[in-house]
Order: sequence, then structure tokens, then C-alpha cells
Amino acid sequence: MAATGSEKQGSKAFYVTTPIYYVNDAPHLGHAYTTVAGDVLTRWHRQRGEKVWYLTGTDEHGQKIMRTAEANGVSPQEWCDKLVEEAWKPLWEHLNIANDDFIRTTQKRHTDRVQEFVQDLYDKREIYKGGYEGPYCVGCEEFKLPGDLIEAEDGTKLCAVHKKPVEILKEENYFFKLSEYGPKLLEFYEANPGFVQPESARNEVLNFVKQGLEDLSISRSTFDWGIPVPWDKEHVIYVWIDALLNYATAVGYNENPEKFDATFPADVHLIGKDILRFHAIIWPAMLMAQGLPVPGRVAANGWLMVGGEKMSKSNLTGIKPQDLTSHFGVDAYRWYFLRAIAFGQDGSFSWEDFSARYTSELANDYGNLASRVAAMVGKYFGGELPAATAEGDAEKALHEGLAKAVETADRKIGEELDFQAGILAIFDFVKQVNGYITEQEPWKVAKDESEEGRARLATILYTAAESLRAVAVLLNPIMPETSQALWDSLGAEPSLGALGTQPVQSAATWGQLPAGATITKGAVLFPRLEDPKKA
Repeated sequence: MAATGSEKQGSKAFYVTTPIYYVNDAPHLGHAYTTVAGDVLTRWHRQRGEKVWYLTGTDEHGQKIMRTAEANGVSPQEWCDKLVEEAWKPLWEHLNIANDDFIRTTQKRHTDRVQEFVQDLYDKREIYKGGYEGPYCVGCEEFKLPGDLIEAEDGTKLCAVHKKPVEILKEENYFFKLSEYGPKLLEFYEANPGFVQPESARNEVLNFVKQGLEDLSISRSTFDWGIPVPWDKEHVIYVWIDALLNYATAVGYNENPEKFDATFPADVHLIGKDILRFHAIIWPAMLMAQGLPVPGRVAANGWLMVGGEKMSKSNLTGIKPQDLTSHFGVDAYRWYFLRAIAFGQDGSFSWEDFSARYTSELANDYGNLASRVAAMVGKYFGGELPAATAEGDAEKALHEGLAKAVETADRKIGEELDFQAGILAIFDFVKQVNGYITEQEPWKVAKDESEEGRARLATILYTAAESLRAVAVLLNPIMPETSQALWDSLGAEPSLGALGTQPVQSAATWGQLPAGATITKGAVLFPRLEDPKKA
């Protein structure tokens, strides 16, 4: 189990990474899914009061990038620069991704350190020269084993991921002695059963390693778009060795020991399941060979599916995130995929499902609740939050419901990476607050102008507003813009401080919103959707 916020204070940062993404094309929903998940996880830990470091970036070397650049009539570096600055970075800004660093594998801070790492392994005789011939998928940038291939109707061998023919390559390369690390890896997996998640991914890794590992080709000599092997300039370092090392080079490996010791290794590597073996087998073996600590966890998310196909450019199912944010809004986008799909499993996206969940849960359950409470405080108390002086069993049930929601959400999101269950716990509480208002009928209580009646009405509306205060805190890592709007409408900041400083664990502490706060009815949090066909 991960350390608590208090344990981490003054020690190592909670370090989360996404894969570094190939810049052969613009990002699609699959890329954004992993990046939003990492952002929610790190924002959650920040609101635990922990030191956090969130890394993302781009993978810019390799044959795939070189061929894409050639097809577009530019150099590989020009292609990478264009895609990073015009597509990748703007999208992460658009989606409110609060990453601490963005690394590019063409940066000198990376390339120099990669050469040093590989040179160290060579000097330790962990690397040797040899020959290799076998099927290679340029899309995966990976030599394939027989079990990784499928057969087309004409007998052509295809990559099972990209459904495209593999190339048979024969090269003289340098090899890392990966085969020697099988027993060490199995011992490590046994001692750390939570290292690979979910369980299906762990089983895949165990089975693969138990079959016996082959030494890994760590150089290429048939093209030059890569980091040169330091002792042999006729070779470039295999793009996956280059790429994996970003997790170390970005935080000061061989350059800033203080930062490196305070950050490395990653607590969580968030990855797609198609790159599981690189992260759960090759990466820890490389670190073991170098005498460096291995990551805390490798969490493989499933594939986003459209029409039964994995979402990707090669399968023509890539969808721009902006196609959805322009209709549903950025916060709803961030919420939907983590709410609708269990992290670690494949999940299907459809416009209809998004629309239905948006209307039911965001607009009706959550947004309407915020509007109703603000409107009633305005109507019955002139916008000034009254004090709760007549609490009873109904209020006590909400206090208990909130405590349960906070405990569940903190455990599920902060520890287990079960974003769906954490979000559901929060929205179960939203439903409970809606049920409370329906049962208490404040519009009827308002007709009783006696002292007891006014006290009861004040208690109902304070309870509802205080519940929304807690919801704003809990949903801030997931939906920061609408949570801030709700925070502002509750008049919370003058006395409680900025929303981002509110600890998620203390959201359950009842009575934080002060009586007398000015409640305003702002813009609707989740407006009614227009039919895109009519827009």
C-alpha cells in the first residue's frame, strides 16, 4: 500500500508517469484517457497534502517517426517539433492537465543521459554484440515472437495489434542480457504482488517470464534516426530502451542527484496494455542491472473501443478529444471516461452513452442540485447561508453518508486506482443529498413561518449547501472548472481558502461552510445539450 500524505511529507514525491507518446500523428481519445487518469490521480494526491511529480511527454525517435516525417516531406526533428507544439502540448493544456514536466526524447537532457546509462551497462558487460533475424513491426517498434502474430487470409503474417504485415529484419545488433533476469524478476513479482495491475496483466507477465526470456536487441543499424550508441556510431539505441529511460532522465538521472533521490522511482507507471511487457519486464530488468530501484506499480489500462475495434489512427477509429469537449465540455469529458470504464479493462465509447450519462448524472443529479440549493437560499434567506440549529436523524444520515463517500473515494482513487468506484461513491452521495431534499420538502417547510419552521428550513438548506461544499472538494481533481464554479457560488473561499488546498480526507469534517456565507446562483454547471445534428 502506498504511503499516506503525512508519511510522504519531507520524503520522496509521489511520482506518476504516462507513457511518452509517439508523435507520428495527433493525439486521440486513447492517449487522452491515460493522461487524464494520471492527472486525476496526481491532483488527488496533491489534495492529500503530498508532494507530487507528474510526468508526460513524447517519444520522438525510431523508424516509425522517420518514415512518417519522410512521407510528409520534412525532417524527423521538424515533424516532431510541429506535432508537439501544435497538437500535443495544446491538447494537454485544453484538458487542464497539470503535469509538472513534459519530456521530449530529442532533448539533450535526455539523449546524453541515455548514452551514459547504456555505456554503463556495456562497461559492466551486460551488453554484447550479436546477430538477429526475425519479424519486426514498425508500428510497435518491436521484434515479434510467433505468438504475437496473426495470419491474413493469404497467409501473410500480421502484427496482432496493428493488423499490418511485419517486416523480416536481419541485423547485427547489440544485445542486453535480459535472459539472465528471469529468475530475479519472478522473485520480485512474488515479493511484490501489486507491482503489475490489473490481475490479468500480472498473469500475462508471469506466464511470459516463466516461459524463459530471450536477450534483447538494444540497437538498430539500418537507419539513423535515434540516439547513437556511444561506443559504435554505426548503431542507434533501440527506441524502446531510449523511451523507457525518460522516467529516469526527466528527474535528474546522472545530472541532479538531489532531485533524482527525491523523485525516482515512479510510484505509478500508467500505460496501455499493449506496452505492458516493456514496462513490467524490460524496464525493471534494466534497473536491476544498473543497481537502481524499480517502480512501485505498473498499471495497465485497457483499450478504448469504437465499433469493436481498438481506438487508433491505424484502424481509422481515432477521435479527436476536441470533438467531444466542444459539445460536452472539458470537465464532463474528464469525468466520463473514468466514470464509464473500469480502469484496467477494455471499454466501448459511444456518443449515445456519453449523452445519457451527462444528462442523468451531471445535469440532472449534480448540476440541478447545485442550482436548486442556491435558488432556495436566495429565495428564503436573501442569499445568506443560515445556521443549522435543528438537526435530527435525517441530517445525521447525511453526515454518515459523506464520511463513507470520502473514505471510499480516497481509498479507491488514491490507493487502488479504481477511478470508477471512487467517482460512483461521490455520486452516490449526491443522490443521497437529492433524496434528502425530496424527503424534507423545504418548499413546504418554508410555508411555516414559526420560529421552529424557520429553524428547520435553515437546517435543511445549510445541510444541502454544506454537502455541496464537500462534493466540490471531492470532485475538484476530476472536474476542476465546475468544482471551482461551485466553490465560488457557495462563498467558500473567503473563509475556507482556495479549493485546491482543501484536503480530500477532511472533506468529511462536517460544518466547515460558515453560516453567513454569501450563496449565489451562478451559471448552470452542466447546460442542456444541443442535438449536434441540429447545431
